[in-house]
Formats: sequence, C-alpha cells, structure tokens
Amino acid sequence: MNTVQGPTDRVVIVGAGLGGLSAALRLAGAGRQVTVLERASVPGGRAGRRELAGASGTYRFDTGPTVLTMPDLIADAFDCVGESMEDWLTLRPLDPLYRAFFPDGSRLDVRADVEAMAAEIAATIGPAEAAGYRRYVDYVARLYTLEFDRFIDSNLDSPLGLLTPELARLVAMGAFGRLAPRVDRYLDDPRTQRVFSFQAMYAGVSPQQALALYAVISYMDSVAGVFVPEGGMHALPVAMAAAAQAHGVDFRYDTDVTSVERDGDRAVAVRTADGERIPADVVVLNPDLPVAYRDLLGIEPWSVRRLRYSPSCLLLLAGSRAGYRQIAHHNLHFGRAWREVFDDVVSGGRLMRDPSIFVSDLTHSDPSLAPDGGHAYYVLLPTPNLTADIDWRTEGPRYAQEAMGVLEDRGYIGFADGVEVLDVTTPLDWQACGMERGTPFAAAHTFTQTGPFRPGNRWGQNVVFVGSGTQPGVGVPMVLVSGRLAAERAVREHLVAEGRRPERIPQHSRKRI
Repeated sequence: MNTVQGPTDRVVIVGAGLGGLSAALRLAGAGRQVTVLERASVPGGRAGRRELAGASGTYRFDTGPTVLTMPDLIADAFDCVGESMEDWLTLRPLDPLYRAFFPDGSRLDVRADVEAMAAEIAATIGPAEAAGYRRYVDYVARLYTLEFDRFIDSNLDSPLGLLTPELARLVAMGAFGRLAPRVDRYLDDPRTQRVFSFQAMYAGVSPQQALALYAVISYMDSVAGVFVPEGGMHALPVAMAAAAQAHGVDFRYDTDVTSVERDGDRAVAVRTADGERIPADVVVLNPDLPVAYRDLLGIEPWSVRRLRYSPSCLLLLAGSRAGYRQIAHHNLHFGRAWREVFDDVVSGGRLMRDPSIFVSDLTHSDPSLAPDGGHAYYVLLPTPNLTADIDWRTEGPRYAQEAMGVLEDRGYIGFADGVEVLDVTTPLDWQACGMERGTPFAAAHTFTQTGPFRPGNRWGQNVVFVGSGTQPGVGVPMVLVSGRLAAERAVREHLVAEGRRPERIPQHSRKRI
C-alpha cells in the first residue's frame, strides 16, 4: 500500500463532513496535530441542518442523508480516541426500517429481523416469496462477508489488489453479473423486487445495470438495520466533532479554503479566503473530489475528467401541520412504472413521468424537531443531474408543486394546505454547495468506477481524499470508511517506523456476521 511520504506531524483537513470527521478522530488518536477548516458555521457537510421559522414555531431538518446504517463504523471512530459512542450520541433502531407503498394499494413493512420480515412477506404476498426472501438474505450476507474487508474496507492501489481468493468466490456467486436478474432469482413478486433493488439508485445506476455485488447495500440497511440519532442525522457530525475537539483537534469554522499551496507534487500549506497561509505536512481534502482537484489543487486528471455522474434529486423540506397515521419514519412510495423511472432519470435526462418518492417524517421518531403538533417532512424525488437540459430555475418551483400533488394522490391528503414552511433544493442548489454536476451522490458506481477503478484517495506525496467521490464510494458507511482509509494512507507506515502499533488505524471493532 502506498502511504504518504515525508513528515506527518501536522495534518490539515479541509471540510468537516463525515469523511473528514472520521479521519480527524483517527489521526488524533494516532497522535497527530489536526486542524479542520470548514467553510460553514457548523460541522456536517452534506449532513447539515436547516432551520425554518413557521407561524407555529421552528422546524429543524436534516439536509442530506437520513438513513443511518452500520453504527459499528461510527463506534469505531470514537474508539480511536478512547471514547464510547454512547457517551456522545444516542441511536435508536427503527422498526420498521421502511414502509413501502405500492400502486395496487398494498404496503410492506421492511424489518431487520429476518423472521419478522419473512412473516410480513408471507402475510402480504405468500409463503413461497418468504422462503425466497430467506434465501436472498443468506446470499447478501455471504456477499457482505466476502466484500467488506477485502474490497470496501481496504486501500486498493491497483486492480491487482482484487486478486484474492475472495474474488474467485464472488465471481462464483455471480457478484459481477447484474443486480436485477440476481434479485429475481430469489424474489418473484415485483413488490419485493423493488424493495430489495431500489438501493441501486444510491449507486447512480439502475438495478438492470448495477453489479450484483451492490446487493450489499440492501444488506446494510434492509438486513443489518436502520437507526436514527436523537436530534436527527445532524447530531452525528456534531457528536463526532465534539469528541475530536475534546482530544485536541482544532476546528475553525467559517473558514473558506481557496487553494492548496504546492511544491511540485507535495502540498506545503493551504490558503484561505482571508489570505491566511496554514502550513501542513499532510492535507486531507473532504470537498467533492472533482471540485477539490479543480478548485483547490488546480489540476484535473484524466481519471476525473472521464467520470460519469449519478442522478441528482429534488429535495423538499416541508414544515407542516398535517400528520398521517399510515406512514412510518421512512416511507417509499412506488409508482406503477419501475424500469421507466430509471430510464427517465439515469439515461433519458427526463423528470420521472410516474414518480417514485421517498418521504421521511423526521418528527415520527423525534417530535422535538418541530413545534407541538407539527411535522418535519423530508421528501426526495430522483432527478437527472445537470448534464440534462433542464432549466431548474423554472422547473424547480413547478416540479415542487407537482410533487406535492403526487403526494396528495398517494394518500397525503391536504399536504399542500398544511405546509407552513417549504424549502426546495434543486440540482442547481447542490452545485452551488460544491457538488459536481449538481448531484449529492457523486460519481456513479459503474464497473469502471468501482473499487480500484474509482478515483484513488491519494495524490502526490501527501494529499489524501475522503468522501463519496473517492474509494470506496457513496453512502454514510462508505464515507466513514473513507476517513479510515485516508488515515491509514497518512500515518500507518509512520506508526510502524516509530515502533507503535498501527492497528487502530486499519482495523475496527464492527461485529462480524
């Protein structure tokens, strides 16, 4: 494994997103002097917080991911500084993980407990489908076991790093075939097929095009479980930053970094918008990888220029007086179309003609996020990214109104009338926040943008990247792992040279299957 060259005493991390915070905790635990520079006033990056004042009071919304899985990865980051996650963050398991609504009027509660989920499927669809679900869980659990250590939780310098016994087993399991046909081998009903393959959208491709190995995403949430932090998802970066600060990490908010000063292929300092120069032995970059290359390093490698990007999304944050007893915390509303949704958004450059919509009632588990009797709704609709010829200045408001009409048709009676405050985020807004092509989901996980084929997490002698644009990829678990991989790049070899045990950087304490 290639590691950072030269001294590593002073580390400057640009960006206090989840990847940067994961790296900060690990590097602080390794005894480095760590400074985190964040342009916002709070930590979190994409996992931010927005507060909107309505007539009845203030509504608080998460602005990024709302689905939290694999909490052992979070616990491991805290453990790197000798802290217990439970002392800083309260997580509650969700049950159901999701509630899925289908156009025929049926619904399915997705549960982490395999027997409870099998019973749910048997009651809604039939015992044969429940048996297929059990076989599918066994399949994705074996995939996860083979993939995580060697291919997700490892720094891969070249495709040769894939040549392991696990690779042969994955090939034998059909992991490099397509996801949808693999799911269909186990599940016959279109409802379960959708519930266990919609996660491909997170990877930026359709289930028909995604590799079967991405079935591990459905393992991470639909089998391993989904959790909600007390105070919302933004409580996670707040807790991580507080723990890091307690162990000596210097956080400087409202600090806009404009460039990385280089001497050839070595970073020597970062410069801020107010003219300050901050020397560094190692620079960790948390901005979206293409933006970090272009705007901070002043270069654009071929590996970045050739990237294909994931779809984007329209996000509605709605503070409402209207409540709905039929919904859970996370809700999936599928239209009659399925393949057509991906054809529209992924390849067609069109808005969904028959939308599938994700709705979170953030107050379902934490009423403190809204005034008494209010609800904080997070409504997400997949859309094309800015590669498509869509004028979001006009389409944004129009599509937001259309989305509220679709919600009314899907059972949210009186939704628009109950809204006190509304905030709409379009791909143009994501771009303004520093996300390439206006997508919060980064580069798509096509075969040529997966594993060692994805842009690497190291440049030059001492620049390291974290976040969804680099390895291993998109999603909260992957971004947390990216922080661990960055820390390993930065200090593992140096800890060995110092005669110190490096295990706390490359290994974590997650529970094995």
